[in-house]
Amino acid sequence: MDIREYVAQDSGHFEGLVRLQAKAHPAKTAVICDEFRVTYAELDRLVDRVAAALQREGVRLRGVVGICTSSSVEYIAVFLGILRAGATIAPLSAAATAEQLSAMIRDCGASHLFADGEVSRHLEPTAATLSVRRIALDSGADGMAFRDWLAPEGAAPTPVEIDPDQAFNIIYSSGTTGTPKGIVQSQRMRWYQVIRTDPPGYTPEAITILSTPLYSNTTLTSLIPTLAGGGTVVLMPKFDARRFLALCERHRVNVAMLVPVQYRRILAVPDFERFDLSNFRMKFATSAPFPAELKAEVLRRWPGGLIEYYGMTEGGGTCMLLAHEHPDKLHTVGQPIPDHDMRVIDDEGRVLPPGQAGEVVGRSASMMNGYHNRPDKTAEAEWVSPEGLRYIRTGDVAILDEEGFMTLIGRKKDMIISGGINVYPIDLERALSSHPAVHEAAVVGAPSSEWGETPVAFVTLNEGASASPEELRVFANAKLGKMQRISEVRLVPTLPRSTVGKILKRELQALLATSE
Repeated sequence: MDIREYVAQDSGHFEGLVRLQAKAHPAKTAVICDEFRVTYAELDRLVDRVAAALQREGVRLRGVVGICTSSSVEYIAVFLGILRAGATIAPLSAAATAEQLSAMIRDCGASHLFADGEVSRHLEPTAATLSVRRIALDSGADGMAFRDWLAPEGAAPTPVEIDPDQAFNIIYSSGTTGTPKGIVQSQRMRWYQVIRTDPPGYTPEAITILSTPLYSNTTLTSLIPTLAGGGTVVLMPKFDARRFLALCERHRVNVAMLVPVQYRRILAVPDFERFDLSNFRMKFATSAPFPAELKAEVLRRWPGGLIEYYGMTEGGGTCMLLAHEHPDKLHTVGQPIPDHDMRVIDDEGRVLPPGQAGEVVGRSASMMNGYHNRPDKTAEAEWVSPEGLRYIRTGDVAILDEEGFMTLIGRKKDMIISGGINVYPIDLERALSSHPAVHEAAVVGAPSSEWGETPVAFVTLNEGASASPEELRVFANAKLGKMQRISEVRLVPTLPRSTVGKILKRELQALLATSE
């Protein structure tokens, strides 16, 4: 079966399509990371060795294998090898605290964990609580060295029959909500992402740069179509704006997926115009609010088209804004893509007409199976239409206009999005409240040119206690993950409350606005 026939199927598998690309274009470069390049044929052989080694160690259909490391060729080979063995991937965030990361490993039931030295050191406080086979992806990590663990050259796994509805991956959206919630995405959902027709971008000629972590769904929605389409992936393990531009020029990059804060940092490079970006065909953005003025600047200064996606890792509905085609709609996140049904509902679950604000819900072929081991939370995330159809709630408040363009106006939940990462205030408030001097704490998001939003805490102290704002900030941040850290603490005599005792965070946000 050739590639065209394979893609024409109702169901298929991403790693199987990569194998067909290796047969059709064995010498083509698949992945570039620093000075290391691997062809499709080399990648395919390495994937076989990973899959065979996993099966040798008892990994079977629907087993779960974890990966927690920075981006690398080995990461991609392990990712594909897990799929080829018939198992489920759990891509885990190294930015989580040791307790959060350990909770994710236990929750997904991973039999193996592929990690680097930094992650191993990070996990030391909780390592004794974990029962998982460790594979070391560098010399500083715990476990058997990856090259020694691999099956021998030429090894091949036993073919497996994969159910389209079985889990492709379990993604923990942030790991910041006390008990982590694993989003289960099926093989069928990922196959839909491979075969759906998008605007020009992920063709065999694509040279895609990935500068966000591979555990992020944002990154995977760009990695998967690039390799499935026979393109080349340029990995950037750690983002730096100037180096990003240099890599784009050096490798003649023509596709990028970035979060808005990265666009802002890249455009702020003093000699941005010196870099040759003329090869760019398409740039994508997602994960966080993308200000209209920043979109306009990208269009003005950076060659190629610009597409913004609005959606959730949980799936449901996705909006797409072709910014280069709709410069008058830059304040929106675009229109639902074909076959995605997105509605706006009120608090009673009634569908609202265009022009009225309500919560966004969506339905499509791209929907999560549910939250792993959390049927209660899965039910909370769903809305059932009058026709009896399942939709996914977003928690976002928006307005749809008569043309179907969506404008986001707020969030029902208190979630803060900082650098494209979801930050939940309750965890920050708990960290602050564990200080003996703290009586109460409330955290809200403040606008940030660098991060999009940044957490600011308002704190009241216990009677007779004393602590400086900086002392409290350092104390709390030591307990939080890298992407959760509080930027400022403000001491206040009281927190504003409603008549039923609820803290009025909108008043705190208004206070921030008036003090800027």
